[in-house]
Amino acid sequence: MAVITERFQAKVAILALGLILALLSNFMAEATSRRGLGEGDSGVFDVTSYGAKADGKADDAMAFVKAWVAACKSGGSAKLSIPTGTYMAGPVVFQGPCKGFMTVEVQGTIKATTDISDYSSPEWFSFEHIDGLIVNGGGTFDGQGAAVWKYNDCKDSSDCQLLPSSIKFMAVKNAIVHEITSLNSKSFHTHLVNCDNFTAHDLTITAPGDSPNTDGMHISRSNLVSVSNSQIGTGDDCVSIGQGATQVSIQNIVCGPGHGISVGSLGKYKDEEDVSGISVTGCTLKGTTNGVRIKTWPGSPPSKASSIAFEDITMDSVKNPIIIDQNYGSSKKEPSQVKISNVRYTNIKGTSISPMAVSILCSSEAPCTGIEMTDIDLQFMGKSSKSDTVSSSCSNAKITFGGKQNPPACDV
Repeated sequence: MAVITERFQAKVAILALGLILALLSNFMAEATSRRGLGEGDSGVFDVTSYGAKADGKADDAMAFVKAWVAACKSGGSAKLSIPTGTYMAGPVVFQGPCKGFMTVEVQGTIKATTDISDYSSPEWFSFEHIDGLIVNGGGTFDGQGAAVWKYNDCKDSSDCQLLPSSIKFMAVKNAIVHEITSLNSKSFHTHLVNCDNFTAHDLTITAPGDSPNTDGMHISRSNLVSVSNSQIGTGDDCVSIGQGATQVSIQNIVCGPGHGISVGSLGKYKDEEDVSGISVTGCTLKGTTNGVRIKTWPGSPPSKASSIAFEDITMDSVKNPIIIDQNYGSSKKEPSQVKISNVRYTNIKGTSISPMAVSILCSSEAPCTGIEMTDIDLQFMGKSSKSDTVSSSCSNAKITFGGKQNPPACDV
């Protein structure tokens, strides 16, 4: 598995570099080939030229969409510019396909409207059916979630209707998102669905630790995704990897507060796609309720989660550092049928605030196989316990151990 992971990480790096070079080359070619642009016109579409007020009061959503449509149809690479200032906006859809690579440069602060009746579907900014996209600029998407979190009832109902996500990428290919801030989303901060070759780095994602369902990034039915070098602190998972995610690399994330970095939850719905090729490396989790977690629903239809690696992870006062929970989120007695296999935990160290630092609780119907635990060193830092040592619990799992094991290896 080590060779597979190294090859995958190298493939991600090469593809990301190739995408950057392709985008730059395409942009320069388009810039030099255009003859219809006036002097000084570089293909920049400023939203203020399309009616955006930037006064923090008027709804600028329509101006954003008008600027996008013009840029998208312009015939080549184009930049939609949101300059410094404070903008208010209701739902915005940036839809393709476009005639060239697109850049959305956000330098200002965009605040979401807080009337939930404005949102006919559960997202605020939506990028759809685009091949070739850059989103950057150092600006902020402020979801103003504090005004509506009280309407979230997901703690009481597993079939709840989520509030709008701040930024959704639907069927987006060959994209780079970097140097933006997402603040106080109503629900998910960023959400990837049906995306391919998607790179995100140097993001700042922030919401209070008690904000509901504010996952930093949720990834589902997407392939070749890289998320790296970002600060994520929310009220839910910093990164959650859902059904159909394949070849996903999570690197150098500082996570906290939040629920940790999770594969899942899986198995809640029929016909879910398998998850495979997940690599989580070099991450630090601070004060989170979980560390690295795989979670599946009981009574689920059959599916698979395989080839998952958690490596070089630092835990700082984490409640449940290593956890597989195949009885997540429900009181159902039927076991999960999500088959978990080939999961590697390597060089995971730090502190746990609960004595049960490792919990591998797999399904009796589909036991976990190929679990490897190497060089685990977790120290107890809790305030109340009969012991100052950590322990582990394992069931329905075939596990091999190597190197240091603190807590001691499970009897399996």
